[in-house]
Amino acid sequence: MKDVIDEKRLTIINLIIVLYLLSVYLLYIFKVDTIVTGFFVELFTIPFLLAQIIFLIIGIKFLVKNKSVKILTKISIFLIVISSVLTVGSFFI
Repeated sequence: MKDVIDEKRLTIINLIIVLYLLSVYLLYIFKVDTIVTGFFVELFTIPFLLAQIIFLIIGIKFLVKNKSVKILTKISIFLIVISSVLTVGSFFI
């Protein structure tokens, strides 16, 4: 049976999650507070936080299972690990 998620999909999903969380952080730093951005941040933040943890686990399993992985996939998994550490760490500061 073919795997549900392949290397290309995993890379794209990981990069989308990291870019979304980075954009939320940049909106906070630069104090961009409009109704539209606030709406989308409130709407998508919790699903992206949950997806971050889920795809972190999927990515680690993917790395363990497949020994020959492209460098872009490794970078995307590394970025989601850093993003997860920073996100979870921000809850305890």
